[in-house]
Amino acid sequence: MKAAYITATGPAENITYGDLPTPTIGPQQVLVKVAAVAVNPIDTYLRNGANYWPLPMPFVIGCDLAGTVEAVGSDVKHLKIGNRVWGTNQGLLGRQGTFAEFAAVDENLLYPIPDNVSFDTAAACALVGITAHLGLIREAKLGAGETIFVNGGSGGVGTVVVQLAKAIGARVIATAGDPSKVDALLKLGCDVAVNYKTEDVAAAVKAFAPAGVNVYWETVREPDFDKITSYLAERGRVILMAGRDARPAFPVGPFYVKGCSLHGFVMFKATPEEQQACAVDLNRWMSEGKLKAIISKVFPLSEAAAAHKLQEQNTLQKAGTLAGKIVLHP
Repeated sequence: MKAAYITATGPAENITYGDLPTPTIGPQQVLVKVAAVAVNPIDTYLRNGANYWPLPMPFVIGCDLAGTVEAVGSDVKHLKIGNRVWGTNQGLLGRQGTFAEFAAVDENLLYPIPDNVSFDTAAACALVGITAHLGLIREAKLGAGETIFVNGGSGGVGTVVVQLAKAIGARVIATAGDPSKVDALLKLGCDVAVNYKTEDVAAAVKAFAPAGVNVYWETVREPDFDKITSYLAERGRVILMAGRDARPAFPVGPFYVKGCSLHGFVMFKATPEEQQACAVDLNRWMSEGKLKAIISKVFPLSEAAAAHKLQEQNTLQKAGTLAGKIVLHP
């Protein structure tokens, strides 16, 4: 099969597009014929040598996939050949990734794709969807009628956080870096979208939520906790999901006096049962049109290195040339 893989960690140029053996499946695994995959920042960190866990070599890159069941293991109970499925959490914890024509995936990490949802949508909403769901529902316990501020609402995770918050019934204010991205956020359902480069964000938050926001979702790698604390309502919750090397100052006094709480998490440490619960809601919202894939670029799998470079330019160098996800087709 064709695959995008590395034989040593390093820059995007280390990615090879070539032939690897089609994976064999275990008793509880499914062989998926891959139709679409998506790029996430963590894919680039792992490829570049982030020391989370040892990587099998050659290592197929990528976490997300959508495709069709090609074969099932002897102990698979719920999936059948021909089923359309999506999944994430591959290429993590020592597992092989998804950027290939075929992938062997544990059955409990695959979810059915609703009939009216495309492969591209399912792949693009996979990791970011489960991340947003875990943060909003398991961690923040966001409720209908509450207010949430999404710092960086036009990115891959941010666009999904905005949509899920609206599906829950929350009031949403989010930021973006140019007028077109602000307009896109409003079309996604944001009550208020603010251009952080040209507008007074603090004033916009004060006007939108005079008593402060109930939840602050941080997507950037270096949080400004003094600013964050000033935006929070009493008992406000802060969600962190980026910035592995960040060591910012923290205003302990103002934060605890408000009774606020800080929640950090990574989706790949969620149990399969927790992720399955997320997938049920995500499937319903995708099917109902409440969760739409925001796809910025589409590449053939043979251009995986270019896709990784584009992701890094936006994640690390703040190029601002992406407004959503990168999807690739094998």
